[in-house]
Amino acid sequence: MSAAGFMPDEAVIAGIRRDIDAYEARRKAAKRSVLWRVPLFLGLLVLAVAVLAVVFNLAADPAEVWVSTPHLYLYAVAFLASFFVYFRAAKPAGDLQASLREKLLPIAFGFVGDMRLAKGETPRSFGRLPRETIGDYDDSHFDDIVSGTYEGFSFELYETALSRRVEKSDVSLFDGIIVAFDMAKPFPGTLVATLKTNTVMGFFREMFGGGLQEIASGGELDKAYDFRTDNVEAAKPLVSGQMAQALDWLKEAWPGEPARIALVEGDGFLLLPHKKEFFELPASTVALDYKAHVEPMIADMATILATAALVRKIGA
Repeated sequence: MSAAGFMPDEAVIAGIRRDIDAYEARRKAAKRSVLWRVPLFLGLLVLAVAVLAVVFNLAADPAEVWVSTPHLYLYAVAFLASFFVYFRAAKPAGDLQASLREKLLPIAFGFVGDMRLAKGETPRSFGRLPRETIGDYDDSHFDDIVSGTYEGFSFELYETALSRRVEKSDVSLFDGIIVAFDMAKPFPGTLVATLKTNTVMGFFREMFGGGLQEIASGGELDKAYDFRTDNVEAAKPLVSGQMAQALDWLKEAWPGEPARIALVEGDGFLLLPHKKEFFELPASTVALDYKAHVEPMIADMATILATAALVRKIGA
């Protein structure tokens, strides 16, 4: 699927480049300020610790000068405080990058209507995602959240990591992009397509199956996917038809681990495993470039939403 048709026109690109040029000038100034702020802030912390250590020496046993219990507590607190001091000193560069991102993304994603950005929140649609699709997780992390409208339907897209503690290690159940959207035609019940090869997910899906019945597509996809539903009659033609076609296409189009799909009444969910951070600008120490950093971001968003637009037509 080509994303060329979603790229901004020349006037918009020129505006983005002007914003990038302005950001670059401010980024370099912020970088210079960080170069003196970090040693200054850390130097003041070291000076404060040294003064307190000398004060503690006055009350310390001669054999414990510099190493008494209060000294050890002081050193431990100073070590932890050094992280806070460093990030505080580097804060201007991070704030500058965040402000550009808030301004740049709505312009770059001009094909998204009523766009809203969030970070680290629990998406509203996530509670409607069937557990059979992701397994029974006990830890969740959400990074970037983008919501809005595309081609007349509303969507919520979020970078998600889900895991479960098994004995003494964390097992990843999902790491990638989840797109929630309005179905063109609601499915009368629940239908999920999950990975058969993920044994950890399979174990927890059996424990928390929710009464969904397993059905087969009758094709090659049955080797890779489990199809489960609470409405067999309505699900069978989709599993052997449009849903199978969509999964076959996704298998070729999406790199890495195969995609998953869930339909719940009027809600559709497309799960695209990937460890890439799709909507992050490079670190403030890196010069920002439209071709290298912004254009791929636009292409990724366009491809993901165009894919969701195809999946939402299952059953229509």
